[in-house]
Amino acid sequence: MTKFRRDFVTANGVRHHVVSCGRGKPLVLLHGWPEFWRTWRPLMERLADRFTLYAPEWRGFGDSDKTSAGPAEDCTPDILAADLKALLDELKLDRVGLVSHDVGAFAAQAFARRWPEALDGLFFFNCPYPGIGRRWTDPQSIPEIWYQTFNQQPWAAALVGSSREACRLYIGHFLRHWAADAHAFDAELELWVDNFLKPGNLQGGFNWYRSINRARLAMMAGTAPLPPPVAVRSRFLWGRRDPVVRAVWSDRLHEFFTDYRLEFAEFAGHFVQYEAPDRAAGAIADFFG
Repeated sequence: MTKFRRDFVTANGVRHHVVSCGRGKPLVLLHGWPEFWRTWRPLMERLADRFTLYAPEWRGFGDSDKTSAGPAEDCTPDILAADLKALLDELKLDRVGLVSHDVGAFAAQAFARRWPEALDGLFFFNCPYPGIGRRWTDPQSIPEIWYQTFNQQPWAAALVGSSREACRLYIGHFLRHWAADAHAFDAELELWVDNFLKPGNLQGGFNWYRSINRARLAMMAGTAPLPPPVAVRSRFLWGRRDPVVRAVWSDRLHEFFTDYRLEFAEFAGHFVQYEAPDRAAGAIADFFG
């Protein structure tokens, strides 16, 4: 049985909750929304014999510090990248592999552009990246991204957190709808509800959407400045059945990554690391091994 260690590490002025396990080359696992460290557990159990795995929780998420009591814009990709760099310094990790998803993918790209020398490689699941551009507003996409506006409302956290049932309905919707198998999270749904009912966790996650809104709207309008390509070697494993970060949007990766390989998890949705952990673990071990 995998032995998990739980630590709290203060970095960049934020007390981060970090779960770790294993031995070997260090890999850092960067979660998205609506997630916390637990989204990585199936993967960590499969890789602990080959890698030392660290699963930090972002500011505002899980058991990490809540840096704002209410709606705020203190959670941009650049801020999260700076948190991550400070965290790696505190952990005395000079060079790591990053495995990221969703929110974590934004931060990983910002980190790679600023500190490429600290990276042994980048592994992405279903990666939001600048090449998606105005396609976020395609007719088939509009019905899927309503939550990005809802989460920014100043009353959203109070509404979703008004009862356990309300939280279960809201968080459970994304776990069911974004996964290829609507029952993928059934066994652990109550753990997700427990997590988001902890004080500040709903607003902490919602603040991510407030923080990136200006950049999001600029991308949709086609006015966002294009960043330089990421030069760190990268690999993508994209869930073919993801309804929100669609696999067909991977077609412009070559414009934003200079050294990459793309594969698809044919029967997985948004949460490839959780839905298809054997496939995901094999691909990660191959890339970083």
